[in-house]
Amino acid sequence: MSSLWMIYIALSLVVLLTGYLGLAFLPRLPRLVITWAVAGVMWMPAAFELPLTDDGEVYRGEAPGVMVAAVAFVEHNAVVLAGSGMKVVFAAVLGALFGIVLWWFGHKRRVRKAEEARAQARREQAGGEDEPSVSRAEGGRREPVLGQ
Repeated sequence: MSSLWMIYIALSLVVLLTGYLGLAFLPRLPRLVITWAVAGVMWMPAAFELPLTDDGEVYRGEAPGVMVAAVAFVEHNAVVLAGSGMKVVFAAVLGALFGIVLWWFGHKRRVRKAEEARAQARREQAGGEDEPSVSRAEGGRREPVLGQ
C-alpha cells in the first residue's frame, strides 16, 4: 500500500505542476488559490470499508478522499459520501487559504523589491550631477578641482 501512495503522490505532483503552468494566463492569486485547492482535494485521505466475501468481515483502509467520495456517490452511499465529501470540501478550503497566504508573502516581497528598485533609481538620478563622489546630503565638503 505504501508504494501505491508514493506513486499517487508523484502523479499528483505532476498534475499540480502542469495545472499550475496551464493556468499561466491567470494572475498569480487565482492561480495559486486554484492550484492549492486542487492539492487539498487530491491529498486529503479518507477512511473506507469494503465488505469481504466472508460473512461479517470488512476491509478497512484509507484512500484519497475524492476517490472515496466518488465511489460513495456511485454506490449511493449517503453516509460515506457525507463524511468524505465534508473532508474534501474542508481540504479545498484549507488549500485555497494556503494559496492566499503564499500569494500574500510573495506579494509583500515583490512590493519591497520594487520599492528598493525605485529608490535605487532615484539615488542614481540624483547622483548624476557633475561630481558624484561626495554629496552634500551625506555632510561632506566639496572641494574645487583645478585643471579640468
